[in-house]
Amino acid sequence: MNKLGVHAFVWTEGWTNNDAAKAIGLTAEAGYDLIEASAMDFGAFDVEFTRKVLEQNGLGVTLSFGLDSTQDVSSGDPARVRAGEQRLMDGVALARDIGATHVCGILYSAFQKYSVPPTPEGIKGSVDVVRRVGEKAKESGITLGMEVVNRYESNVLNTAAQAVEFVKRVSLPNVKVHLDCYHMNIEEADVAAAIRDTGNNLGYFHTGDSHRGYLGSGSIDFSKIFRALVAIDYQGPITFESFSSKVVGQPLEGILGIWRNLWEDSRDLATHAKAYTEVQLKSARESIANPGRSRLN
Repeated sequence: MNKLGVHAFVWTEGWTNNDAAKAIGLTAEAGYDLIEASAMDFGAFDVEFTRKVLEQNGLGVTLSFGLDSTQDVSSGDPARVRAGEQRLMDGVALARDIGATHVCGILYSAFQKYSVPPTPEGIKGSVDVVRRVGEKAKESGITLGMEVVNRYESNVLNTAAQAVEFVKRVSLPNVKVHLDCYHMNIEEADVAAAIRDTGNNLGYFHTGDSHRGYLGSGSIDFSKIFRALVAIDYQGPITFESFSSKVVGQPLEGILGIWRNLWEDSRDLATHAKAYTEVQLKSARESIANPGRSRLN
């Protein structure tokens, strides 16, 4: 059974102790299984406090972040590759310390818009780094998720097929593909087919509508998406991600182009997303498990 999660940025823009207590408490109150903490600043995490509040609320946790231009492991520049590898290792250590099961995000390049395509040498260097980091993560039972993002946020992994090839090159059981509805809606010709083709390489999944507002209020066909997830028997986390300028602020507001207030009430947004996800999963499971109900006996 999939564990359902919600991104911390639905609740708060940072991870001070007050932020952590608020985000964790509200996530548990909404009935989720886990919270995805975003680590833009590792130093903001009070590890002991975070673990304590998670335990008090009976909540699981995953961790997500990206690399900046000075840490670009796909750049081919030795100094930046070393800096990126250290950042990734630090992220895995933080995930271990707070009890996270997954580390996801743009872990294979910088989180930025590029003006040139990646080089084969750069991709090889990225694969090598992720393999070393993956070996370290495996020691703590942590899965790494290579998030497939749109062309304006990376030039390395923009499609599920690229990510599958990447994780096969890494060739570690705990390095998986991380798919996201919002990004797939931009880049994939057939989102459901991309999910099915990813198959057992899928290790983490983000829901989010085309405008990053309420699920079902945009242009994405979630029925096809959830049927594809059920068809491949995906059992990993499904985490809802949404951003509004009301919450995130700068610098994320500028990085992601969050110029509009798509929602005002975090509680209502998160509660709706969980209910919507559960209904879609139930419908998808019924459609696949009971196809014979419409047949003539």
